[in-house]
Amino acid sequence: METVAIAGVGLIGGSFALALRRAGFPGRILGVSSAHTIEEALALGAIDEGVSLEEAAARADLLYLAQPVQVIIDTLERLDPLVRPETLVTDAGSTKRRIVETAARCLKRCLFIGGHPMAGKATRGVAVAEAGLFEGRTWVLTPLHPGDERQASVQTFAGWLDAIGAHLLWMDASEHDRVVAATSHLPQVASSALAAVVGRRAETPASLAVAGPGLRDMTRLALSSYDLWRDILATNADLVGDTLDAYIAELRAIRAGLDGEAARDTFAAGERLARRLRGERGASR
Repeated sequence: METVAIAGVGLIGGSFALALRRAGFPGRILGVSSAHTIEEALALGAIDEGVSLEEAAARADLLYLAQPVQVIIDTLERLDPLVRPETLVTDAGSTKRRIVETAARCLKRCLFIGGHPMAGKATRGVAVAEAGLFEGRTWVLTPLHPGDERQASVQTFAGWLDAIGAHLLWMDASEHDRVVAATSHLPQVASSALAAVVGRRAETPASLAVAGPGLRDMTRLALSSYDLWRDILATNADLVGDTLDAYIAELRAIRAGLDGEAARDTFAAGERLARRLRGERGASR
């Protein structure tokens, strides 16, 4: 792998470039983004050169699509005539079914493997990119076909993911979307909804003066922009809807008896999960 091209040199794409640099990648890194973003990425040393998508596809051994989900889909629909057969194409989309389906339908000349690094920030852009963003974080790969994970180019890519400190997890695209609907998408919607409700009720500075740190913790995800989440929710709407229905049912059960067993059971189940996430003893009970 001598040349890497990154389409979308923002937080994720820029961090991937910086991570490769720190891990000792000796080749060239090309960037496909707006002129302003390319200028920032060059100044940071994340990329060597800004190019068009056409040039990136013609030169890259690895083409990494780190764009919003719908842009990734649009790129895949027009990429096939542009890429070399030797190129490995991967992505960073937060949902996988639509992306993998599009790649299977449209990308015939080269190998594609879906990807989702489970890392990020509330702020966006290459200016906040970090070489260590993926350290200790899960990086999901969703192959199109059985055996794709054994291809030499995929093994090389996986080796670099290991070098930058990511924990590799192979997963079916449908299973990925089902899981992240609960572990990622529901927390985002819940945090944004909570912040909206509290914001409408706490209209004065005095109201927020009596807020404890719990409110700040619970609303951290609400800092995320809807522009970032629109495509994610739209391409996983069925599974997010199912998860939201379960969440709403849990809330309704508590609402029906705030001093009853439903509330107690919910608190107990919630505590178990919170302890599991923190690796505390006794969490499996």
